[in-house]
Amino acid sequence: MVIRKAEEKDLEGLCILFDNYRKFYRKTGDIAGARSFLRDRIVKNESEIFIAKDNGQDIIGFVQLYPLFSSTRMKRLWLLNDLFVQPEYRGKGVSVALINRCKDWCRQTDSCGMILETAKDNTIGNRLYTKTGFLPDLDHNFYEWDTEST
Repeated sequence: MVIRKAEEKDLEGLCILFDNYRKFYRKTGDIAGARSFLRDRIVKNESEIFIAKDNGQDIIGFVQLYPLFSSTRMKRLWLLNDLFVQPEYRGKGVSVALINRCKDWCRQTDSCGMILETAKDNTIGNRLYTKTGFLPDLDHNFYEWDTEST
């Protein structure tokens, strides 16, 4: 398995995984929209996307980080927003390898760390994140405002 930063040449394979990721979250499939969205993130350098490739060079997983900043720590902070591995490759260390690559990226960019959120009922994800060193934040409440809700 190889993990590396995604490039524009990876869009065809990556947009299929991204579309499957969105379907996992009960969104309607939209390959053209996925391609456009991911191309913008890569070309405009608005996120960091790392891909996992198997020995046959198929993209089998990806993770996407968005930059934030921590005012109190006066450093960059990364939001691990998207993580997806093709079902047939799950349980084989792909997610752990992608997260470890993100940790390396945090160190390389002199950031103060990463944050993420996942559903309380995402049993597999919650196990994965604690296994890879993430700690649940018991000190803060998180709130969301959505333009479609009001």
